[in-house]
Amino acid sequence: MKLPPLLLALTAPLLLGQAKPTLVPDVSQREIEIIYSFTGAELLLFGAIVQPGNTAPRPGDPPTDIVVVVKGPTESVLVREKQRVAGIWVNADRTRYRSAPSFYAIASSRPIDRIVDARTRAIYELGLDSLQLSPASGAAPAVQSRFDAGLVDLKRRAGLYYEAPGTVEITDNVLYRGRIQIPARVPVGRFTAETFLIRDGRVLAAAVREIDIRKSGFERWVAGAAEQHAMLYGIAAVLLSIGFGWAAGAIFRRF
Repeated sequence: MKLPPLLLALTAPLLLGQAKPTLVPDVSQREIEIIYSFTGAELLLFGAIVQPGNTAPRPGDPPTDIVVVVKGPTESVLVREKQRVAGIWVNADRTRYRSAPSFYAIASSRPIDRIVDARTRAIYELGLDSLQLSPASGAAPAVQSRFDAGLVDLKRRAGLYYEAPGTVEITDNVLYRGRIQIPARVPVGRFTAETFLIRDGRVLAAAVREIDIRKSGFERWVAGAAEQHAMLYGIAAVLLSIGFGWAAGAIFRRF
């Protein structure tokens, strides 16, 4: 049933007011290849904010925030806690995580705690303190929190977890761009680049793009051999070690 033209004209502004903006995102690289000289890469995430009805943003509209999150494939992680006993550092306790992001980076137009509340951060995993880790043990909450903080700290020091608040630029509430640094020690696999459009503390739109990070050339051949022919790879590694050791010893004996 068609609405009368007069009723349609009267309700159009209300319908537009209920509609939400959408995101048109993209990334500078869909594939990143790791070769022997790989020292890291810079990933540019950019796009446009499309208003309902393709209208231009109005001067009185609330400010818009953009948050971009890049995650690596999940992995099982074992975290050990060391304690000093009689002057020696020994493994005292440990816990295993069934799945934790192998890489996590977040960039935002403002500090994330000024954009959304703690509940929203936990729902969308926005920020290192809001990651939903999956511990396999049933440790007490205080102990589990200590291990969670330790895991995040280890990943952060390795350059695999980091936050970059205030680095996403928004132009005229239409165009945005943010940069994520990919370290040299990044794991391989399929990554996801998530973009969130936030206004007044609410997530209005989200979009995902996928990125493949893989080894190339000789590194790819070595990785494939280690995975497909593990026994032969192990034997070859041992023989190479023996050969290099013998060669080094022979050189030192001559001099």
